[in-house]
Amino acid sequence: MFADRIEGKWIDAFCEVFEKCAVKPGDTAAILSETQSRPLNVHIAELALLRLGAKPFHIVVPTPRNPHPVPVRSTGSSEAIGRLKPVVSALAQAGFVVDCTLEGLMHAVETPEILKAGARILVVSNEHPEALERMKPDAALEKRVRAAAKMLRGSKRMTVTSAAGTDLTVNMEGAATVGVWGWTDKPGTLAHWPGGIVVSFPKSGTVNGTLVLDRGDINLTFKRYLQDRITLTIEKDYVTHIAGDGPDTEMMRGYFAAWGDKDAYAVSHVGWGMNPGARYEALAMYGQRDTNGTELRAVPGNFLFSTGANEFAGRHTAGHFDIPVMKTTITVDDLTVIKAGVLQDVFG
Repeated sequence: MFADRIEGKWIDAFCEVFEKCAVKPGDTAAILSETQSRPLNVHIAELALLRLGAKPFHIVVPTPRNPHPVPVRSTGSSEAIGRLKPVVSALAQAGFVVDCTLEGLMHAVETPEILKAGARILVVSNEHPEALERMKPDAALEKRVRAAAKMLRGSKRMTVTSAAGTDLTVNMEGAATVGVWGWTDKPGTLAHWPGGIVVSFPKSGTVNGTLVLDRGDINLTFKRYLQDRITLTIEKDYVTHIAGDGPDTEMMRGYFAAWGDKDAYAVSHVGWGMNPGARYEALAMYGQRDTNGTELRAVPGNFLFSTGANEFAGRHTAGHFDIPVMKTTITVDDLTVIKAGVLQDVFG
């Protein structure tokens, strides 16, 4: 779809985001990639850092063999580092890390050690730079996401309903909440670009009810708009029944089952998108190799539902679904934050 040619405007976009990450002349910056990373983004990251007067260096690791029974997509949990201590040490000392791995370091096992050393990590999602250029973050988005995250951290209950039949309840007490607006400028923190998302990782046994995935909702693991309705029964965090007909249902059942892991059926996180620049139809505008679907996660008003690993509930698995669910109503305690898929004006 696009020519793999470096464009000045893309260097500009990377520079603008790196500047928001407090990159200054003379700063050391590591660019982490793997052999299957998108070369265009890796090269643009280097040129942008050099333009800002930083001192970048590359860490390139071989893309590891997939040890799992099915393809792995969009987990946010890169296995590329492979616990290599020299790599972890170099990243920890870098100050600023530009993460261009395929899956990203958000949930990688090495990330806590890197952050503990004071490094800040920007995960550049595996998108074509044309999408990254459109999704540059801004201060207004940061303000809204911060407000949403603050509200969720003090909440006790989330309910999600829809005309399609969703009726889901989440006990929010003790849930860990993360807001991502697209950059990070504080030591020991991580963000991803594109941003505009707030998600909570509930404690064990706190999610119950029915979630109806309707036609037009999005299975980002498969990079596919649903053509069939799928009804998930969720009991104490776990999907216990999958009802529906057609290929979407069969593929979901098969992917869940392929892991042979009960925790693959469990809830990872719940939240919603908040980026007014994110477009619902974007998945239809790119070839599958050109998108990781992060933009779809950030579409304002979607209920972002995820299954798989949730370290705050003591669950670790590589099985993962990210599913933006449209047209739901989300109420947090007594406040309706999304009404029939429309983000309400409650966060400034």
